[in-house]
Amino acid sequence: MAKLLLSLHVLASVLFIGPVAVAVSMFPARARVALADGPDRASGAASVRLLHRITQVYAMLGLAVPVLGIGTAQVMGVMGDVWLTTSIVLTGLAAAVLLLFVVPSQQAAVDALDGEASGAKDAAEDRERAERGLKVLPMTAGVFNLLWAVVVVLMVIRPGSTTGA
Repeated sequence: MAKLLLSLHVLASVLFIGPVAVAVSMFPARARVALADGPDRASGAASVRLLHRITQVYAMLGLAVPVLGIGTAQVMGVMGDVWLTTSIVLTGLAAAVLLLFVVPSQQAAVDALDGEASGAKDAAEDRERAERGLKVLPMTAGVFNLLWAVVVVLMVIRPGSTTGA
């Protein structure tokens, strides 16, 4: 049972967290293109909407990763290990960064694009909010990805590993 859960946990990590990591990394550059006046604006806007959707959908699917991880840890009898507790805390921090900083900044950019396209009266306010979000979005995306990288490293080199590595 442990091997099945571990396999599902790793598979879910790759398939669900990987796309989020890529989407949040690509988003700031594409959003700048979409919000700038230029020939690539329309394709940039489409990319921004797609990357935001990928972030939202795969983040929800990514909830399977900690669920499967905790199930795997229980079956393997490592729930009290420090490396696992650290991984759980870092996963929670990554989720918080995503939900509190990354997704709202992405949503602000999408709202600004939608507001400009529809000629909404508060389009200028949406654009200002989007530009504020884009100032910190590359950093928060980097923090999100760094937290996940540390979790992966902890999973691979976990203390007391029986792999002999």
